[in-house]
Amino acid sequence: MKISIPSRARPVPVGKVLCIGRNYADHAAEMDRDVPDKPMVFLKPPSALLRSGASVQLPPQSQDVHHEVELVAVVGQEGKRIPRSAALDHVAGYAVGLDMTARDLQAEAKERRHPWSVAKGFDTFAPLGPIRPAEAVDDVQDLTLRLTVNGDTRQEASTRHQIFSVRELVHYCSQIFTLSPGDLLYTGTPSGVGPVHDGDHLTASATGVDPLSVSVERAG
Repeated sequence: MKISIPSRARPVPVGKVLCIGRNYADHAAEMDRDVPDKPMVFLKPPSALLRSGASVQLPPQSQDVHHEVELVAVVGQEGKRIPRSAALDHVAGYAVGLDMTARDLQAEAKERRHPWSVAKGFDTFAPLGPIRPAEAVDDVQDLTLRLTVNGDTRQEASTRHQIFSVRELVHYCSQIFTLSPGDLLYTGTPSGVGPVHDGDHLTASATGVDPLSVSVERAG
């Protein structure tokens, strides 16, 4: 998939899809897990991306797929070992996204101390909304995230409750990976995660960012 980055004249291919686990204390509590002392980073393949208006496919391997609404930072400038003071300069835009998770497969992986890649990486498991230029977002640490399922609010929280700010996450990830234009950083979900079912309609939003809307269907 190619995405349009506000700072670039032409669309660029998506690179790394970096995701952060347990970045809200209330979500860590609902999952009965400790609050991390440093960011928990995992990856999704670019093939998991899905545009707004399309359908999340429920895979036959799972009977318990959950929604997780997240703010997504879009990298627009390459950087390695980026200082905190310059971290947000490398972000070209923001979008709202969903980290779809096969919770039953994730639980099984945790029991066996295996990676989460299968539970997180199915095709269509990373819906991404339209990208808003970073300069059009007033304060990335004071945005309200919201997810509705069939019109009912399931998740709602402010990014000010993130354990690790967007600035800190960009800095931290750049100590491990060279960040490149087209990389996406899913910054974690608040509490309220839950299952989705065939026929559901999901709408995700964040203050000042265009909404994301997807349907859900069982893969044939």
